[in-house]
Amino acid sequence: QVQLVESGGGLVWPGGSARLSCAASGSIFSIMVMGWYRQAPRGQRDMVATITWSGATNYTESVKGRFTISRDNRNNTVYLQMNSLKPEDTAVYYCCFSSLADHYWGQGTQVTVSS
Repeated sequence: QVQLVESGGGLVWPGGSARLSCAASGSIFSIMVMGWYRQAPRGQRDMVATITWSGATNYTESVKGRFTISRDNRNNTVYLQMNSLKPEDTAVYYCCFSSLADHYWGQGTQVTVSS
């Protein structure tokens, strides 16, 4: 089992920045990919960015150049730095750690981009 605790988010002005953190504990030795997903009101949960233990990253097109995913292997933490935020980035953001057999999800953190 893997436990994930997210932090960060909140209310941000358009054009502003926010940083999300996801701290993991438990059986993380099996984890291969870590990522951030988001779910807007009345929407589905979509991938935002992923990163492997080796550092390979992948981003959804709408956040490329604005968001950066990174990880701290020593502290078992994954980050999502979000810059130039837009109202359409408003969503609940979830971190996800994936092994070959399982997906582990955080509780979600709300990011609202509004003036």
